[in-house]
Amino acid sequence: MTTVLINLSNRHIHLSESDVEALFGADYTLTKKVDLLQPGQFAAEEVISISGPNGTIERVRVVGPTRLATQCEILTGDTYKLGYQPTDVPVRLSGNVGGSAAFSITGPAGSVEKSEGLIIARRHIHVNPEQAAELSLADGQSVTVRARGGKGQTDFHDTIVRIQSGAILECHIDTEEGNAAGIGNGYQAEVIT
Repeated sequence: MTTVLINLSNRHIHLSESDVEALFGADYTLTKKVDLLQPGQFAAEEVISISGPNGTIERVRVVGPTRLATQCEILTGDTYKLGYQPTDVPVRLSGNVGGSAAFSITGPAGSVEKSEGLIIARRHIHVNPEQAAELSLADGQSVTVRARGGKGQTDFHDTIVRIQSGAILECHIDTEEGNAAGIGNGYQAEVIT
């Protein structure tokens, strides 16, 4: 049996260098608050506001380091607060933002309008190539993650395997999924291929 650590992912945003400067000021550098499990990733001290057609969510955490393209990962319930229908915001793996929803970002030094980049994060497993070989997992493979929490057993079908050099074996589900299953950060779950 293969087990994986589950950690919950709340709404957050990854910013490009140019958007960091537009939102926080010229030559601004993100301030690390806490390291995340995946090497090099961190929750920053900085927060911003995001807006949709008919609403705003404040204090959205910035996750660093900067990326080539800005993307914001929200929860399904957030779509209503922002004024979208849930089907307006696609469920995607991080980095796949082409044709996703438009939104605006406001920081202490300015605002940015994005023509795309708003997604609902798809649940996924991070794994390095060596572990993937040992566990017979392939990049892009769809697996089931079976968790036993306060509300009994929950199977998270269609969890996508993401093989990345240096990755730590970890499954990300969003906070809504974790709450529905009665599980939180640090739960161990079974991977079913």
